[in-house]
Amino acid sequence: MSKVTIKDIAQMAQTSKTTVSFYLNGKFDKMSEETRSKIGAVIKEAKYTPSMLARGLTSKKLNLIGVIVADITNPFSSTIVKGIDYIARKEDYQIIVGSSNLDYKYEKNYVDKMLAMGVDGFIVQPTIKFNALISKIKDEGKQIVFIDSVSDDFVGKWVKTNNYGITVEAVNQLIDKGYENFTLITEDPNLLNVRLERREGFVDTLSKGNIPYSVEILDNDVSSEQLEEVISKSIKKDKKNLIFAINGKVLQKIYDVVKSKGLDIPNQVGIIGFDNWEWTHYATPSVTTIDQPTFDEGKYAAKILIDSIEHKESKIESKTFKCNIEWKDSTNISKI
Repeated sequence: MSKVTIKDIAQMAQTSKTTVSFYLNGKFDKMSEETRSKIGAVIKEAKYTPSMLARGLTSKKLNLIGVIVADITNPFSSTIVKGIDYIARKEDYQIIVGSSNLDYKYEKNYVDKMLAMGVDGFIVQPTIKFNALISKIKDEGKQIVFIDSVSDDFVGKWVKTNNYGITVEAVNQLIDKGYENFTLITEDPNLLNVRLERREGFVDTLSKGNIPYSVEILDNDVSSEQLEEVISKSIKKDKKNLIFAINGKVLQKIYDVVKSKGLDIPNQVGIIGFDNWEWTHYATPSVTTIDQPTFDEGKYAAKILIDSIEHKESKIESKTFKCNIEWKDSTNISKI
């Protein structure tokens, strides 16, 4: 049996395809109650379900959002997606999610495919190179919101956290706790603006205080042996050392290596990092983290985008969310 079409519904209801399209898109202003009831009855009897694409061709809007994140397997990115989806569902939107793995090639492919599918707008956790794709999106008349990693020259709506400020705050408090030698361990900072902001906060604070520090850059697939070498080189035996992880994935690797070396946490080596993932609470010792309101960021980004798509008068502005430092045992240095 062939699939029922709008044309079939129109014939059975003895009306035009245009009138059926108006009905499907909720445009009842110039439709009589009799026509409306007749179309509704025919649709119910025929068990007709309009495809999203067919509705989009008539309404010029699919209620579909393209979401591109760095790594969907990462709890940070997946929680952002949950926040976006929470608002999208409430507003009768659906989302399509792409995981770029911080590769511009994949970002471009996702943008091309999502535009071809007719998405109404994008929420993107972008690499620095993504800026080259903005004009393509805007030329198609689509809205875009950046989340998490936002460059200074981006002209548009965005949602992020106070990466620079919270890093400065954390480092200053760690200095007050008695740490004397600092190491920031990061993946390539030139891929994401968010990493650059955190590095700048770290370097600026320690340079100002004339306190020894180093910045170590890891490959994404760094081995435990390579990381152990980096950590061993960074630690000064006559100092109270602090290792600062750029994100949750790096933090977990650092913690595993420091524990395997049998170093005294927090007295020989203190550990802090971004992303308050569940394991940090149950580790022994528990791990100090910088907690980002990730779910709320996702919700807010979805609100901004949907407001823009719907051309609402009370448009929501860009926002910087504040992070919170969750102080735990890994930085609870003993007083001398």
